[in-house]
Amino acid sequence: MPDRPETLTIGTFAKAAGVNVETIRFYQRRGLLPQPRRPYGTITRYGSADVARVRFVKAAQRLGFSLDEVAELLRLEDGTHCAEARVLAERKLEDVRDKLADLRRIETVLADTVARCGRRRNAVRCPLIATLQTSTLQ
Repeated sequence: MPDRPETLTIGTFAKAAGVNVETIRFYQRRGLLPQPRRPYGTITRYGSADVARVRFVKAAQRLGFSLDEVAELLRLEDGTHCAEARVLAERKLEDVRDKLADLRRIETVLADTVARCGRRRNAVRCPLIATLQTSTLQ
């Protein structure tokens, strides 16, 4: 029965996990998902544990973890490595906060530039272009 969770074809597996078939293959090449045993002469089958693992990977990615970081989380997934997982989460939180600070800085510069564009009617030089040409933003 192809619809039973322990006998999913790759297409059914991908659909159940909410990804495409190439994502499954990519995760296998990256070692995020084990290669299933393929009985001689038959179609490769996947199970509900495989679906759960792909969903784990996608959930971690939505939180901003890279695939390398996801691989590390998968190594810790047995639940006995909370301290190590916390360190990874703390690092990711710091990274997110740094990105938010960068976005706030970008927002400030853009808001100022847009405001200057609105005030400069018939100006010879566009404030946006001038800002980009002289910018030291990094």
